[in-house]
Amino acid sequence: MSYIMVDIEADGPIPGEYSMIALGAVLVTPTLDKTFYAELRPISARSVPQALAVTGFTREQTLAFEDPKAVMNRFEQWVLEVSEGRPHFISDNNGFDWMFVCWYFHKFLERNPFGHSSSNLGSIYKGLMGSVFSNFKHLRKRAHTHNALDDALGNAEVLLELQDTLNLRINLS
Repeated sequence: MSYIMVDIEADGPIPGEYSMIALGAVLVTPTLDKTFYAELRPISARSVPQALAVTGFTREQTLAFEDPKAVMNRFEQWVLEVSEGRPHFISDNNGFDWMFVCWYFHKFLERNPFGHSSSNLGSIYKGLMGSVFSNFKHLRKRAHTHNALDDALGNAEVLLELQDTLNLRINLS
């Protein structure tokens, strides 16, 4: 099993009505050297100004981004290449990130290389700490910048830190 930490940025709360603007991912290994990043052109005319502002992009900038189908094709190829066919999706907020990525895969490719499952880094941490009130954010080494790749890398570093400090037996390769 290969864990791929994913983060996305969007211009609204749900896929289809709104658009995934940026997609970042990293294969979780000690080197964190296998990464993916893309900026996607909007698929609808709708956007929430506050959500778009978080991304740091203007609507005009996003209109020049790459075609979403081409991005999802490249992302699928990258996922299959780095995971040797057994990818597992993990993110800080998989309820949000998974919703967009899964929808985009099915909308544009009619398949999802991750299958039907994902994991939430925050939930993993809460379980390890034995408290639903625990939060892993203090373990981040990188600032949470809302750059999809930076945030994926920061979350991957947290998972690696958990493995090291808690002597977890997670096979991350």
